Amino acid sequence: MLKKIRYQIAVCFSVMLLLLATNALLANNDSTAYRLNEVVVTGVKESKNRETSINIKSTTVAEMRDRGAFTLADGLAREAGVSQLSTGLGISKPVIRGLYGNRVLTLVSGMRFDNQQWQDEHGLGLSDIGVDRVELIKGPASILYGSDAVGGLLNVIEEKPAAIGTTVVDPSFRFHSNTLGLAGDVGIKRANEHYFWRIRAGAESQGDYTPGQGGRVLNSRFNTYQVKAGFGVRKGKWLSDNNYLFSNSSFGFILDDYKTLVADARWSRRMSGPFHSVILNLISSQNTKTLKSSTFKMNFGFQSNSRRENEGGNQISLNMHLITALYQLMWIKPLKADKLQLIISHGSTYENNTNYGGRIIIPDAHMFESSVAAFLKSTSGILTVEVGAGGNVKIIKTLETRQLNAPGANILPFTRTKPSFNGMLGIALNPNIHWNIKLNVASGFRAPNLAELSSNGVHEGIYRYEIGDPKMKNEQNLNEDLGITYQSKWFRAQASGFYMRFFNYVYIAPSANETFYGFPVFRFKQQNAAIYGSEAAFSLTPQGALKGLSWNNTFAYVLGKTDDANYLPYMPATWIDSRLDYQRITGKKVDVNLGAGFRYVFAQNHPFVNETKTPAYYLMDAHVGIDVRSKIGPVHIAIVGNNLLDAKYFDHLSRFKNYGIYNVGRDISLNFQFPLSFINHLKTNKK
Repeated sequence: MLKKIRYQIAVCFSVMLLLLATNALLANNDSTAYRLNEVVVTGVKESKNRETSINIKSTTVAEMRDRGAFTLADGLAREAGVSQLSTGLGISKPVIRGLYGNRVLTLVSGMRFDNQQWQDEHGLGLSDIGVDRVELIKGPASILYGSDAVGGLLNVIEEKPAAIGTTVVDPSFRFHSNTLGLAGDVGIKRANEHYFWRIRAGAESQGDYTPGQGGRVLNSRFNTYQVKAGFGVRKGKWLSDNNYLFSNSSFGFILDDYKTLVADARWSRRMSGPFHSVILNLISSQNTKTLKSSTFKMNFGFQSNSRRENEGGNQISLNMHLITALYQLMWIKPLKADKLQLIISHGSTYENNTNYGGRIIIPDAHMFESSVAAFLKSTSGILTVEVGAGGNVKIIKTLETRQLNAPGANILPFTRTKPSFNGMLGIALNPNIHWNIKLNVASGFRAPNLAELSSNGVHEGIYRYEIGDPKMKNEQNLNEDLGITYQSKWFRAQASGFYMRFFNYVYIAPSANETFYGFPVFRFKQQNAAIYGSEAAFSLTPQGALKGLSWNNTFAYVLGKTDDANYLPYMPATWIDSRLDYQRITGKKVDVNLGAGFRYVFAQNHPFVNETKTPAYYLMDAHVGIDVRSKIGPVHIAIVGNNLLDAKYFDHLSRFKNYGIYNVGRDISLNFQFPLSFINHLKTNKK
């Protein structure tokens, strides 16, 4: 195993050195510093939120940590329209308006990210260490980024470089009482006029969690170790930002025989039960060249994802290695005094999946995808119009793999070519500074993944025999999204409604009266379906004597059904959230913010055929934060209490619910940050 890790790291560093050498050759030698104005990166394009028809929400990691989130997926699940499909605290993935897995595309440092997310118990697998924020797009984003962005997009954006002429050292520390969890990281970054670099290392170790009203969910622990490095160049009209990420994570999980687990020490982090082990190497190079009257972007990436599963007996059963190489090219041309903008995009991705373990659930395969798209944005006074069109082709070639599709099996090796065409039309109307109206109609698609096409065996993690269908068609959807926002100095209200029509929606369902040596048989199927819902929010921010006080309220509802009137799987329950916050900015050395929140989750009485109904519940939380300013840097301390009443509840999207295991009980978390900033002595050229 160590030999394999060293090999992956060596390959990744070699690719990174090649990219850096290329950047050095391409960089303009002009000594004049070129600085790009900060913009909102939406994942599809760069734009102001009011001037795009796309539904965008940005959440910083600092906000997530101050909410007591355990993971990135947990932090995003506090947003309207977002939930998490979880197998314990460590294994979770975002669900956007009822869609997850290969229907939600994730970008890391501007590049597509794939960590075998086709399986329910495969989490997002990304830590918040070294991340500045996550920008969320609800609705299809297939125009400029190809397949898999059927339900939305997560754009994970790395931390900002240090300010020019400074060196920043920023240690941080987190603690969770429920899991006796510890997490910490420290980074150092420096920047001068033409170069910037950063290095960060961190670790996180969470013990077994305690559900409401006591007890302990054995083997729900997880550990993560992570190293990040980055180097950037800005010379003349050339900007290059290059990043490397290495992480090694282990996630405990439970099987049907979880009651046979023997309790060890409460502080233990040893993986003595079944667990996933994921080793990730990721390299990305984001490059921007400003031409005479346009901008050209070139992004390159390489990913190595090694996933192992130990399902008991201290033996590795599943061992898959996914290698991904990809690039994205984008040309941005302002027209008509910047009132019209043209974007042309092209990208390609190559993936190779190889099995090394004794148990195989998807075959060895080569996958290639390539797309081209054009996007036009017109801004005239109060109206912004956006229109786009694109084409994509995805080729999947499976190979003969032992124990799965050898001669005589039901599903033999195959090659499938899946073309698709997509479009988008949207408007953003701003009658005045108070009102913003958005209407967006867009299509999205994805080709069925390897599991849906070629599964043919027992999935021991959930004790069922899964059978795919290599003749499946592309899954296509058409999304309509209308949003209205009103904002004044003291009041803000927002409401949106959406309707997604799916053609050939893919899902897995139990096959009636069919078993395989005692295992229930599940088959992947397709059917037309619809998902619809609404989200709303309003907030009050009084002025005068009550300045600093805010009352925020949020509502989210989603429902999905097939054309034969059956409910779709993993549809989150309706919920409302109300929060009261107060922030006191003294203007001196100490600022204080505190607040409390209440969330009511309605009963989910419309489950999928293989799910059970989930009763209603409510949760309460509170927090207090203190910021102390010093000469060399601010100190931030936050104490957060979640589920303060220690309620016993089931989240409808918790896979532990199948075992009668409640979600996490009361948790008190501490978040401590102490960034230190030092001024560099810059060298200047003497005339």
